[in-house]
Amino acid sequence: MNAPSRYRSFDRNTWAGLRAATPLTLSEADVADLRGINDRLDLHEVEEVYLPLSRLLSLRVSASQELFRATDTFLGSPAVKVPYLLGVAGSVAVGKSTTARVLAALLSRWPLHPNVALITTDNFLHPNAVLAERGLMDRKGFPESYDRAALIDLLSRLKSGDTQVTTPTYSHVSYDIVPDEVQAIHDPDIVIVEGLNVLQAPMVERGTPVVFVSDFFDSSLYVDAPEELVEQWYVERFFKLRETVFQTSDSYFTTYATLDDADAEATARRIWRTVNGANLAENILPTRERADVILEKGPAHRVERVRLRRL
Repeated sequence: MNAPSRYRSFDRNTWAGLRAATPLTLSEADVADLRGINDRLDLHEVEEVYLPLSRLLSLRVSASQELFRATDTFLGSPAVKVPYLLGVAGSVAVGKSTTARVLAALLSRWPLHPNVALITTDNFLHPNAVLAERGLMDRKGFPESYDRAALIDLLSRLKSGDTQVTTPTYSHVSYDIVPDEVQAIHDPDIVIVEGLNVLQAPMVERGTPVVFVSDFFDSSLYVDAPEELVEQWYVERFFKLRETVFQTSDSYFTTYATLDDADAEATARRIWRTVNGANLAENILPTRERADVILEKGPAHRVERVRLRRL
């Protein structure tokens, strides 16, 4: 006898109906600003996929706030504002950064939680000098390339009611942490944490519990697609970067700007095979079933099905 599924599954049309009366608060211009390189995001995608998702998350945020108030009442202590933390995970090139930006924009337009902060775990990569010293430059994006202790400290402070925190800043042009530049986060209602490995499970090392980033999340989301599609999207993105960002003089990848089409595709597929695809198989994909919501994309880079974990 098959075990019951941990998820409810919705095709796109059924999921779109769960929008109910949620108003569309983004314009075509807003969507253009939020769209990532090589992403297919449009206003229909926002209406049919992300509006229902923002409604679900808003309801969960409200319920979480009520729970904190009930606990404070029980303890007889003053209410302390604690932000709702949402983790967004998925492979390189699958569109998780766009998903995080769209959700941040939509959730910030709900009246009960207007202050939404977005943190990318790229900001917590070790600087290149540190990675080079440790022999990890070819492992960038793998769990060991991040300053996990610093990220966990930040999330712990947020969940403890700290209303003023900062994160480092990462540049995708220089491919490194920007010295002396920070992202300030002030009194957030919701914090979205987007990154490759944010859903890794807690482990036990020699009898000592290890705290992971995912321990702090109130909800989590995984953006999914078949690997062959994600690899192709990565190659297409590489071509677009070759024509844009790689052309700038301060780009870490400026040497790729002069590659012809054949060499560019070979280079992109080699990087996928040795870095991004390997990281997906070893570290990212195994965390998918830990997510509360899974967005399944099809060949058109559009969400075709939504899986919602049963509570």
